[in-house]
Amino acid sequence: MKPMVIVATSRIIKLVANLSKLFSYVFHALLPNKRFTLPEHAAPLLGGGTPARIPRIIWQTNFTNRVTLPVYLNYLFNRLMAPRFDYRFMITEAREAFIAEHFPEHLPHYQRLQIGAAQADYWRLLVLVKHGGVYLDIDAHAIWPLADTLGTERDELYITTRRGEISNYFIASKPGNPNLERLVARVRQNIEENTLNNVFDITGPGVFIALLDKDKVPTVSYRHACNQGSFTNEHFQYIDKAAGKWTREQTKVDVVRPATAEPQAGDTAGND
Repeated sequence: MKPMVIVATSRIIKLVANLSKLFSYVFHALLPNKRFTLPEHAAPLLGGGTPARIPRIIWQTNFTNRVTLPVYLNYLFNRLMAPRFDYRFMITEAREAFIAEHFPEHLPHYQRLQIGAAQADYWRLLVLVKHGGVYLDIDAHAIWPLADTLGTERDELYITTRRGEISNYFIASKPGNPNLERLVARVRQNIEENTLNNVFDITGPGVFIALLDKDKVPTVSYRHACNQGSFTNEHFQYIDKAAGKWTREQTKVDVVRPATAEPQAGDTAGND
């Protein structure tokens, strides 16, 4: 019965979210330069809660903390679905500073990535290895209370897509998770070898699909845990990023800079 209730709830959320998205077109037509600020850190809305192996922290990243109304509504909705979770957010520069401080051995490999989405893929693994918690893409939202989805005894949880494959837009883990460390090692290897040519396989879901057996790690269907793109879309996410989404960006820029090449002055990589 519970899965049916969750699916029904998800449909209601999607309907409300799509209505808010329609309203956002009108809002930004009237106020084209209006942006909302995502906080670097926000404390839980409620205290208490049952101790759990996966820390009660939501992690997100983006190329900017100044976002459109749909992205901000998506953020607010996640806060409501996880009221006892800390919220942590990093922009491009903060991600690099975090890696420089905590994982200096990975920094040279991270800096070879020329597309922000690939950098975000690498960072999300490292931040969860260090601190644990739940990573959500900027357009991802819970469809059921996040604490209930995770439970208290799990060490990790991954999401499966409509095709039944593990993705990386939702990752939940305790700190020091060996599976995440394996994923980090593969991402680093992919950068060192530089034989692949797309974000998906170098740093993204392709790494999860290649290394994790979905029959041996805990997974949950997106239908029962977390969805994407209900509140927002590419237009609202990349309205201030001329390069657009990584799928377009990687057709113009190599994902990995050759080991012998130096960054060009002014080079910056945005995020997905």
